[in-house]
Amino acid sequence: MKKSIMFSFLLLPLMLIASGDAESTRYFAQTGRETDFFPRVVNFIIFAALLYYLLANPIKNFFKERKEGIAKQLNEIEEKLQAAKLAKKEAQLQLEESEKRAGQIIADAQKEAKLLAEKIIQSTQVELDNLTKQFEEQATLEERKAARETIDEVLSENITNDDISLDEKKVIDIISTNVDKKVA
Repeated sequence: MKKSIMFSFLLLPLMLIASGDAESTRYFAQTGRETDFFPRVVNFIIFAALLYYLLANPIKNFFKERKEGIAKQLNEIEEKLQAAKLAKKEAQLQLEESEKRAGQIIADAQKEAKLLAEKIIQSTQVELDNLTKQFEEQATLEERKAARETIDEVLSENITNDDISLDEKKVIDIISTNVDKKVA
């Protein structure tokens, strides 16, 4: 398929030349040639040479600058990529360090919490012991107070002027029975 298309493109100029008309005979009469193909080729070559002479350096410079610009952009991108990789590594190191610090802070906080709990338990125990002692002292004071009140009451109720002649044994029995009643 490609060969037939290529062959037809090669034959197309020949067919156009072969299909000359009356003007081509007039051209032959003026120039002595049937076609102006060769002068046109020479003109085209001159035109192409002028274009090359005028545009070759600017085009070369354009592509050279473009190449250098692309290379510069690639270098900048590579530098940014390296900087990003370094920043990532630094961030990873900082993250690991922060995680270690966080673990250490948590461990310290747990130790402090245990110490505070122990101190609170100790202070509570001391306070409880103090309250127990105060309660015991208060209870003994109340017992003594009750005993004194009972003794005073018994003495004031049971002992009269007539009973003063009582002996000690009788007084002790009276007091002890009244004390036993009040305590129980």
